[in-house]
Amino acid sequence: MDNRNIQYFMAVFELLHFTKAAERLGISQPTLSQQIRILEAELGTPLFDRIGKKVVATEAGKLLWHYGAKMLQAERDAKNAIKELLSGEGGTVRLAMLPSDLDFQLVPLFVPFKAKYPHIQLQVFSTIHVQEEVLNHKVDIGIGLQGAPDKRLVQVPLGSEPYHLFVHAASELAKRKEITLQELEQHSLVMYPKGFLGRDLVDEVCLKEGFELATVMETSSAHSLLQLVSAGVGAAIQPKGLLRQFPERLDIVAIPFTGPTPVRHMELMYCTDRFISRSHRQLTEWLIDFFHGKNST
Repeated sequence: MDNRNIQYFMAVFELLHFTKAAERLGISQPTLSQQIRILEAELGTPLFDRIGKKVVATEAGKLLWHYGAKMLQAERDAKNAIKELLSGEGGTVRLAMLPSDLDFQLVPLFVPFKAKYPHIQLQVFSTIHVQEEVLNHKVDIGIGLQGAPDKRLVQVPLGSEPYHLFVHAASELAKRKEITLQELEQHSLVMYPKGFLGRDLVDEVCLKEGFELATVMETSSAHSLLQLVSAGVGAAIQPKGLLRQFPERLDIVAIPFTGPTPVRHMELMYCTDRFISRSHRQLTEWLIDFFHGKNST
């Protein structure tokens, strides 16, 4: 089974569209269709059902996708191991992390990392599905919310961070030393939409206490939430450390919660069956030191 045909198959599986997959791969659509037919003939079963213009993966296709991802990762691991053996330095590391952490915490970290390890090519992806991206071998390392123990993963705790209430400095709440979540039922709030990790953490704590918070506006980025707080539209519930990244924002005040408090527990994760390159180890150690140092301040 040729890895090139597996790559072709993976592209069609992910896009469920032969023409778009061919464009991504830089080949013609007839060539792609022919290679998929060759792969199906080799395996003795269809990998896709073609219903008019709609493409649907068969059960065999879903099974091949699972093992195909591992095959391609094994090829990358082999190439990286040999490259490292020959050169002694360099390599590419793919990192997935939550959007707010990428935008507000780790971009400044990457500058000194690049200065210290100039031969390492770092590719960083923003996603709320960090663990899924790691398990599917789309990235090498992930930083996200702590999940249940998984034997497929190496999971390294990075620390915990409570959420605070961010309010405008001119707000009636700005002089408060602390506040309860339930008091916010009477105040205007701007939050992530339901289904976002930061919103779900808050909602879970509220539901356990028997109430639910309403919003006046919802947006999908932490930066826009801060802008809405600055404009006086409403208060936001965000990780404590977020405001430290913006010391110039004197118009926003952070108020700690008393009583039940949303807390996010962070972890670094990578697959147990991966080849761990020198560049992988260097980035992992750099990230762990950064988070442990941040949480001790």
